[in-house]
Amino acid sequence: AAGAPLILGSATPSVDAYYRCVNRGEMELLTLPSRIGESTLPRVYTCDMREELMAGNRSIFSGKLSELIRDRLDRREQMMLFINLRGYAKFVMCRGCGHVIKCPHCEVSYTYHRGRNGDYLRCHYCGETIPIPSVCPECGKAYLKHFGIGTQQVEEQVKERFPEARVLRMDYDTTRSKNAHEKILGRFQRGEVDILVGTQMIAKGLDFANVTLVGVMAADSALYFPDYRSPERTFQLITQVAGRAGRAQAPGDVVVQTY
Repeated sequence: AAGAPLILGSATPSVDAYYRCVNRGEMELLTLPSRIGESTLPRVYTCDMREELMAGNRSIFSGKLSELIRDRLDRREQMMLFINLRGYAKFVMCRGCGHVIKCPHCEVSYTYHRGRNGDYLRCHYCGETIPIPSVCPECGKAYLKHFGIGTQQVEEQVKERFPEARVLRMDYDTTRSKNAHEKILGRFQRGEVDILVGTQMIAKGLDFANVTLVGVMAADSALYFPDYRSPERTFQLITQVAGRAGRAQAPGDVVVQTY
């Protein structure tokens, strides 16, 4: 009634908002085709991890990502590694019978975590935490193994592969204390950290001039969430986190690792 304008702003508008603009004409579509100043959009490399495995690379890092991380460390530029799962591994399964250990309340698999006082399983829906069983609760065999990667494992393997790198992790587990967000981002802004490993907390809105490399560690993982918009949201996340690279004069690179 007051005639106030409403502006919806996003680098990755939803499909239905885009449809309302283009097909229905309910909203006007305004686009920003280029970045501000002298910065350009980053180059994006897609690495098929199946081919990496066939070539003998069993690491979580593709050859291209390893090469670019080494290059950025030599040039003293910063990097972000994105993995949309906190914890150490996605689930624990028995290799004897195939049983996956699930939360009895939520019917989703527990996530494997590593802690100072030992490893444990935690449900990311209700928060229930249990110790790691020594044998499979289904068949009684000691063939339990964790699968998939989370932020803890990425952080650990970065430190092993690049011991000279200063690494920091940003996820729900590291940002629970007061002012933790500001402290982590402040250290990164001041150049005290070379590589920031994080979940979708690092995907949007961050603007660091010295970040010239972004690695998407497992682009497929979000595709299988129980949500009909999973493919759309996966695209949005990858696009948003890719936008953290090369936001100043130095050009940026993005490596998307996928199976």
